[in-house]
Amino acid sequence: MPQSSPRLFVDTLSRSFSGRKVVDGISLSVAAGQVTCLLGPSGCGKSTTLRMIAGVEHADEGRIVIDGLEVANGPRHLPPEKRSVGLMFQDFALFPHLTVADNVAFGLTGPKADKARRVDELLERVNLHGYGAKHPHQLSGGEQQRVALARALAPRPKVMLMDEPFSGLDNRLRDGIRDTTLDILKEEGAAVVLVTHEPDEAMRMADEIVLMRRGVMVQKGAPYNIYNAPVDKAAAAFFSDINVIRGKTNGALTETPFGAFLTPGHPEGAEVEIVIRPQHLKIDFDRGGRGPNPTPQDGTPARGTVARARYLGRESLVEFRMDFDGSTLTASVPGVFLPKPGTALWLMIRRDRCFVFGANAQTRQI
Repeated sequence: MPQSSPRLFVDTLSRSFSGRKVVDGISLSVAAGQVTCLLGPSGCGKSTTLRMIAGVEHADEGRIVIDGLEVANGPRHLPPEKRSVGLMFQDFALFPHLTVADNVAFGLTGPKADKARRVDELLERVNLHGYGAKHPHQLSGGEQQRVALARALAPRPKVMLMDEPFSGLDNRLRDGIRDTTLDILKEEGAAVVLVTHEPDEAMRMADEIVLMRRGVMVQKGAPYNIYNAPVDKAAAAFFSDINVIRGKTNGALTETPFGAFLTPGHPEGAEVEIVIRPQHLKIDFDRGGRGPNPTPQDGTPARGTVARARYLGRESLVEFRMDFDGSTLTASVPGVFLPKPGTALWLMIRRDRCFVFGANAQTRQI
């Protein structure tokens, strides 16, 4: 259960390099056992934020509190070893000349017997019991990652900081190792900050996602809310492919291939963009004599001609050239559906799954 006071509190953190602000006013509150993910493209300030929390980078402005202890605020700057943070990176940084057991024990202090018990406990929990005498070069990438996790957890840090820790792993192993890591982190009760540029990883692991762009937070919330209520077109596109239908408002309506859309809150004549994901663009098989009738929420069908169809394993992607205005829209269809180019089909869209944005809208920092 989350505690009333956060394990990690970050208030308006900022950092500049050569006169350019790479992190601008980042604020976080992470409870024990909570995973917060900093998500965004390369160069958006995610890793710099993580390094400031760790103490290996000085903040120009802002305040950091870990488990009630202020570790950074103006001239106050505690070094990393006094912050009770664990660190995991893409490069596991294991000591090649030390055994697995000695790597895990590296940051521990106290009686030798206590250290040995802690090492044995952690190797058991990461499913590496009996590996203590091995050296890193004798392990697979997934096993090395688990050793790095055990080493980071050994001193029982209050905060665990993870910078793209799974990106070097084979795709086949990645999901299982991420799930194991997540279970152990929650059992340990650390506040976790995970940096990634992969939306799927953030959705899979995070309790809260902080979407960053050019050094600022543009949206923050639970994965479900971030995905289903994006703050702008770029936020929607970061999580999946999107279709964009463009038009101009006319009396709070915008004409589209699928009929008039209600677009209130936009000035008369303003350009708007209606965004819909491929899985919510539906093929009206009823008009081809196969399948159910459209529901009212599907709105007016529109005709398009198949430009290309590709099978991706679990789904097929079908690109259409729309009769209405010549625009291109892509539909995602479960399973195998590969109509020939030039085939005319009718499409519908889930209006309740559409997002409407001003074409020139600027996202503000939160």
